[in-house]
Amino acid sequence: MPTTDLLAARGKQLAAGAGALTAALALGATLLAAAPAHATTPGPAKPFGVVTAKTGLSQRQYPSTDSSVRGHLHHRAQVGLVCKVRTQSVGGNTVWYLTREERPVWVAARYVTSSGAVRYCKDVQRLRVQPNHPAKHAVG
Repeated sequence: MPTTDLLAARGKQLAAGAGALTAALALGATLLAAAPAHATTPGPAKPFGVVTAKTGLSQRQYPSTDSSVRGHLHHRAQVGLVCKVRTQSVGGNTVWYLTREERPVWVAARYVTSSGAVRYCKDVQRLRVQPNHPAKHAVG
């Protein structure tokens, strides 16, 4: 086969391959554009809680009613939960939740209904579980 015929045949093969590649890229781009935005694999949902106390709930610096009050949540307020510990009993419930606030605070689980699984705090600093400050209020 002459060299020009080989070059022509090779050129046709390259053109056919390039055409197939272009078609595949166009199809991929179309499918990507048509895919919904939430098509990525979602991670586990972050747990949250809803305040059940009719008068609201104090947010504490540490998981104890002897700890300083750092804020207040109203009845039915939603709050993000990081983890839980077992410390002082409030109304027969020894669980306290660490919240996902800008400034982390603790709330008594007795007055919070949680959604999803809340893991135990394994790496809680020693200072977070030992109250050292006087309380402003003695309500959970």
